[in-house]
Amino acid sequence: MKPQTKNNRRQFIQAAAAATLGMPTIIPASALGRDGHVAPSNRIVLGGIGLGRRGQKVLEGFFQQPDCQFIAIADPQKERRDMVKAKTDEHYGNTDCVVYDDMSGVLDRDDIDAVLITTGDRWHTTASIYAARAGKDIYCEKPCAMNIQECQELDDHIRKHKRIFQAGTQRRSVPNFQLAAGLAQQGKLGRLREVHAGILQLQDYLEPLPEQPEPDPAIINWDKWLGPAPHVPFNKAYCQGRWRNHQGLYSAWRLPEWGSHTIDLCQWAAGADGTTPIEYEAKSDSLIHARYANGVKLIMRLSSGKGEGDWIKGLGTCPVRFVGDQGWVEAGDHLGIETSDPKLLADLGENQIRGTDPVLHVRNFLDCVKTREQPVCNSTVVRYGHMACFAAAISWKLGRKVTFDPQTESFVNDNEANQLRTYDRRAPYTI
Repeated sequence: MKPQTKNNRRQFIQAAAAATLGMPTIIPASALGRDGHVAPSNRIVLGGIGLGRRGQKVLEGFFQQPDCQFIAIADPQKERRDMVKAKTDEHYGNTDCVVYDDMSGVLDRDDIDAVLITTGDRWHTTASIYAARAGKDIYCEKPCAMNIQECQELDDHIRKHKRIFQAGTQRRSVPNFQLAAGLAQQGKLGRLREVHAGILQLQDYLEPLPEQPEPDPAIINWDKWLGPAPHVPFNKAYCQGRWRNHQGLYSAWRLPEWGSHTIDLCQWAAGADGTTPIEYEAKSDSLIHARYANGVKLIMRLSSGKGEGDWIKGLGTCPVRFVGDQGWVEAGDHLGIETSDPKLLADLGENQIRGTDPVLHVRNFLDCVKTREQPVCNSTVVRYGHMACFAAAISWKLGRKVTFDPQTESFVNDNEANQLRTYDRRAPYTI
């Protein structure tokens, strides 16, 4: 039997019908949309899958939206799901948030319209595909895929099932980054020559953590936590965030961690959302050069400023720089933006949204759930932007230049590179 919520939309419609027939049903003003409330019939009902620290920050962005109601959390860790329930119940002033240890509890509910997926990298694509098949719209944290194959599978399934998908690469919704990309797109910098993306230093995967006895599945269900990833012996530290940079749990040697944000912005500024660079050459652990078919260069360099060139101090993390033959612009997370011509910044206005704040991105997603228009970071944007991340990382891993064909989405005459495109899911977490 599917779980029911206390005041879902079906019950609202039944109550409204009863009132129309003269039956003595009392409907509160909040249900009718008065007193600043949004009627349930116009409210987007949200469930969560795997909400850790970042997921709970994004959830706060959803809490701020009056036309959205969060009602259920699925997480294989009891501590996490209980924490999310406590925050949700406190926010709404009730005890209605339902908890599950398996995402099927959320996905099987026909009263849930959309899901927030903020698991680790290993689950992002697979959980999103499960959600799309269940008819849910999806807001998913980044990186949204583990490799090139998953980029393809994710976009293919989202489009097949006609779902709304928003990647958590929220900087496309932040005003200073929007202005910077707009200057490049509109020719205000002249002909675009280079786009620069701040990245983390690449490094090989870490050795597995020492094995510990597996806990009671009611406390941490280790098999469900791993999901489609290869089996790794249990260590509690993985569940506390130390899964990063471990093979099978983390994607592409650290490059997508920030590159999924900054390369995404470079793709946007270069008008390249439907393609990728065609050549990639890793110069070092902190510098990769790439080139689009039209000659524009994509330069991925260490965000700290070491390596090729320096970033402007004080603009913030995840910096990007767009360079044309008539000027340049640079932006970062701390509301920062500078350009060769300060007059170009007149349109920024009073920007109080930092690059890490998801609230405007959440709003874009909810609006698109209603209109069925594409969000700014939809699955096709993810497909090409993430593929560029993975192609660059593969060049680094192989220690040589690689050529990539955006049409076939494969490396040209390079079996070794193409073998790194694919992904095998652990049963039963297959698609």
